[in-house]
Amino acid sequence: MKITKIFAHRVELPLHEGTYKWSGGKSVSVFDSTIVGIETDAGITGFGEVCPLGPFYLPAYADGVRAGLKELGPHLIGWDPREISKLNHRMDAALKGHPYVKSGIDIACWDILGKVAGLPVCQLLGGRYGEKVRLYRAISQESPEQMAKKVTGYKNEGYTRFQLKVGGDPDTDIERIHAVRAMLAPSDRLVADANTGWTQHEAVRVVRAVKGLDVYIEQPCLTYEECLAVRRLTDHPFILDENIDSLEMLMRAKGDLAMDCVNLKISKLGGLTKTRQVRDMCVSMGIAMTLEDSWGGDITTAAIAHLAHSTPEEFRFTSTDFNSYVTVSTAHHAPHREQGFMRASTSVGLGIEPKFDVLGPRVVEVA
Repeated sequence: MKITKIFAHRVELPLHEGTYKWSGGKSVSVFDSTIVGIETDAGITGFGEVCPLGPFYLPAYADGVRAGLKELGPHLIGWDPREISKLNHRMDAALKGHPYVKSGIDIACWDILGKVAGLPVCQLLGGRYGEKVRLYRAISQESPEQMAKKVTGYKNEGYTRFQLKVGGDPDTDIERIHAVRAMLAPSDRLVADANTGWTQHEAVRVVRAVKGLDVYIEQPCLTYEECLAVRRLTDHPFILDENIDSLEMLMRAKGDLAMDCVNLKISKLGGLTKTRQVRDMCVSMGIAMTLEDSWGGDITTAAIAHLAHSTPEEFRFTSTDFNSYVTVSTAHHAPHREQGFMRASTSVGLGIEPKFDVLGPRVVEVA
């Protein structure tokens, strides 16, 4: 089997809530997503998706995905998409860095492999663990009262995990954490995610002010060293995200005892292949994970579901159903939330069928 064509569609994904706000005054109202397709000489086509959370979150941006596909695509024509590790080696040789560009291609190859093997991707990634995957809900940064009200609403929809967007004014963030925790049951999990927004002294002040609360602290500061310093001054469970962008950084953080959990984003690491590698290392080392991506719609949500469902349950802290945040559906048969959980498809590959009438014309085509 050989790759004969790589193509992409651009699709806008507006938010149900209008805007999504996080640290530093950053916000997005419409996400710019790229749906990647790979055609083969066997008549099988696979699909992936890449949707950066704006150019101010990680070193990735939407137009960069499509420009990168034009640069990388010619180097992959004629290669066998079923030999995914070999294809990743080829991508890394042809384009240094830019893992997010490679992510959609890698996901599409897993979709192809599943269709060829007659198996869902989660079985190829290690097997299906449990009946369903627990989800968290991200709570956009607003006033403490508004955030507490939204948490109450999402609790009624079945969520038991909440990621509170903080990383703003420390005094307000302390109020946010207190207000939201007061609305939760003891068995609910609350994560205060600063998305690198606090300086070190601010982070230390916040964790001391919420010392008596049951809350996880996620990525308080910009640098790994600052986060490690905060980690050593708090007894709260600690999560790293933005700083863990490779297997090497994971191993460094493990050696420093820098975290209790880690947030793994598929496109941040370069696709399912490399995320699985990091995931399996976390399982070996006993580190629980949030398994997700930077953003996306139906196809990203399907990829997350397969990655999470193929992870032993005791190491799955939580995952995300991004397609429930947006107003546009881009694929049939994508996973959907049921009382705070979702399931990976039991159909072959990712189990989705793109809605081409929604996707519109191709904006990239390499043959």
